[in-house]
Amino acid sequence: MALDEEVNELLGQQLSEWPQAADNYAALAGVRVKEFDVDGMHFKVQFNPARAVSSGAKVDAASIKARKCFLCAENRPSVQRGIEWNDDYTILVNPFPIFPRHLTIPCNRHVPQAIEGSVVDMLRLAQELRGYTVFYNGARCGASAPDHFHFQAGNSDFLPLAANLDGVEMKKLLTHHDSTLYLVDSLPIKMFVIDAATPAEGNVLSIALLNAMPVPDGDYEPMLNMLAYATSSGTRLVMVPRKRHRPSFYGTEGDDCMLLSPASVDMGGVFITPRLCDFERFDTGSIRRVIDELCLNDQEINSIAEKLLDTHGA
Repeated sequence: MALDEEVNELLGQQLSEWPQAADNYAALAGVRVKEFDVDGMHFKVQFNPARAVSSGAKVDAASIKARKCFLCAENRPSVQRGIEWNDDYTILVNPFPIFPRHLTIPCNRHVPQAIEGSVVDMLRLAQELRGYTVFYNGARCGASAPDHFHFQAGNSDFLPLAANLDGVEMKKLLTHHDSTLYLVDSLPIKMFVIDAATPAEGNVLSIALLNAMPVPDGDYEPMLNMLAYATSSGTRLVMVPRKRHRPSFYGTEGDDCMLLSPASVDMGGVFITPRLCDFERFDTGSIRRVIDELCLNDQEINSIAEKLLDTHGA
């Protein structure tokens, strides 16, 4: 059985035996969504109260130390079952879904959320999970478990990402055999795109790019979100550099406050608002503000491209 078929079977089994997950997936049918077009990108905004735990997660060192890791096998609910993949990961049904099919894919070892050395795994997963987008949230870019390395995945047709990239100008920066790294700086969210003929080739290009990206003081990797999905010619990897963890209105007092902690799904075009008051007032101005505060501007992303070319040549 192909992995995507095995995963879909697991989802059906878990929803028949896990009441909490079944209730949360059923609730998706009533989730409110509104849509906007902003400067050439299509966005959705989803009102999803079940995501309050994730959006409001305390990810400081003291809070993480004080709780049990919910991704370690010994701390998961007894009803939660998974599929072993590549000896290093377990594919699980996410009980607090954004997508109609939402997976969490933790490493079987309790190691920090750091992508170095694991991009090739991400690309292989995207190849095998056809119809899914696999994504990685950096430790300060939306990960609610920065102490335990993991990916997530959801059905690709939910995200506007692929459609937003259709026909957009891509500036070729670097090639490796049959794979190419591009800069996309004409959209509101600036990003890099790797069209990988093979996971190994895509991995080489991703390493070159990661080495060209700045690492904030006190951090161990660049701030970024990553999304990967299968294409007719291989796998597309989208890398979105970040400069801030959460928008300035997160955790503030008064009318300006919003509970919004953007991660890969948001960078892929779907903003998640767990509170109705935030959903109702979230508009194109809110989207622009989040992008301006969290994502790189033209000068910042082009400085990464220039460093990459200085190191590797055009």
